[in-house]
Amino acid sequence: MKTKIFKIQGKFLVGEKLKHFTKELKATKEEDIYEKIYSEFGSKHHISREQIQIEEIEEISLEEAQDPMIKAMSNG
Repeated sequence: MKTKIFKIQGKFLVGEKLKHFTKELKATKEEDIYEKIYSEFGSKHHISREQIQIEEIEEISLEEAQDPMIKAMSNG
């Protein structure tokens, strides 16, 4: 299966405030993105899934990607 690049936008709870985020990740299908976001934010920010709101996931092209790590991983 071909790996795709996804742009994810949402919010997560920090204390009592919601903080917006935009993230780019690679996955083979959109459903995998949810698990990656929950896992990454839970590990990094020590928050539960209920504290993360994924608002939008869209597939983007390599040319649209802004994250240098995504671009570097895709050059090969």
